[in-house]
Amino acid sequence: MMGLLPPARLRVVLMGLVLAFGLSACGINNVPTLEEQAKSAWSEVQNQYQRRADLIPNLVETVKGFAQQEREVLTQVTEARAKATQVQVDASTVTDPEKFRQFQEAQNQLSGALGRLLATVERYPELKSNANFLALQSQLEGTENRIAVARRDYIESVRAFNTEIRTIPGRWIAAIVYPEAKPMETFAAVSGSDRPPEVKF
Repeated sequence: MMGLLPPARLRVVLMGLVLAFGLSACGINNVPTLEEQAKSAWSEVQNQYQRRADLIPNLVETVKGFAQQEREVLTQVTEARAKATQVQVDASTVTDPEKFRQFQEAQNQLSGALGRLLATVERYPELKSNANFLALQSQLEGTENRIAVARRDYIESVRAFNTEIRTIPGRWIAAIVYPEAKPMETFAAVSGSDRPPEVKF
């Protein structure tokens, strides 16, 4: 019969199927799967930080229209935004602790400058009631919430990936099949973030 394989060849095919099943069952694909999930989560973090950066020029212009004398705070926000958008860490370099630290530091500086700007707004009731400002403030608050969620999801994805490549059998699989897999960096809490900020007028 033409459809039958010779016994030796049939054994090779069966062994190949058993080997493929065994490798998939032992988690050989866990390392790249978890790595891609972490990179995807990182892309979402960057997306939300970019959304915040895009809102800031409109926010600064709106505040400037009502509070030109707050030049120092407005300049700090503008400069912090410029610095934050210059420091880029893409998915291929989240394994570099120094670049990741620079990225986080720049974003933290921007967050601080934005906090000072929004505290300054408290002195201007007419600005606080301006429809354009209120819309921008609402968008900014929503974006900050999205950033928090994206960071949380990224931290969890990195935890799963880093655990996989540091524990057995994932560690062995990574060493043999994925030697380029390196632990990814994650966000650290900002010093003093456990205390509410002081706002002084």
